[in-house]
Amino acid sequence: MKTALVVEDLPDIRHWLSQTAQLAYPQLAVSSATHVQEALLQVSTQNFDLALVDLGLPDGSGVQVLSALRDAQPHAVSVVVTIHDDDEHLFPALQAGAFGYLLKDQPQDLLVAQLLRITQGEPPLSPAIARRVLAYFSQAQQRRKQQVKALEDQIALSERENDVLLRVSKGFTLIEIAKQLNISRHTVADHVKQIYRKLGVSSRAEAALEAVRRGIVNT
Repeated sequence: MKTALVVEDLPDIRHWLSQTAQLAYPQLAVSSATHVQEALLQVSTQNFDLALVDLGLPDGSGVQVLSALRDAQPHAVSVVVTIHDDDEHLFPALQAGAFGYLLKDQPQDLLVAQLLRITQGEPPLSPAIARRVLAYFSQAQQRRKQQVKALEDQIALSERENDVLLRVSKGFTLIEIAKQLNISRHTVADHVKQIYRKLGVSSRAEAALEAVRRGIVNT
């Protein structure tokens, strides 16, 4: 790390953040900006390795600075340093290109240690933020499972279709399935057509895999 930009409108905190960055990287040359427009001008005229960006600025949001850095200087590591620990601030910042998200209420030595994680390729995240991110993706995974289950319920096969799918997956011909179920070959063909349509498959192999996934037949 050779150059850094600190974007913060409060003088004491701006000085504190500059000092924090230099404690983490002693050779760092730090520039600062107090407004979004001032930061955007510096992003367009200077190169930075690191940026510490507050979100609440007098003329807008630090998210604008994050987006500008992502587009103009994708190599720069952008880290939000803020008082906001809610989803409404966290996720727009991450989507705008923030690599890390730190809270100002932490001791300086902890912030320094978290900034040093950048050299290991690890995002600097305050503990509360890390927990929030994990919770978000855990909830997202749960929602995804629920959506998959709901979709499966919508395309549930009838008992007869399950009987046919079981036999299709075992390699029986339409005539053999018809004899086993005591129905006509044409009826079996109609069932197979409906099964393929519902499951979104187009071959016996795909149907067999779906039968295994649904627990209709064991591997």
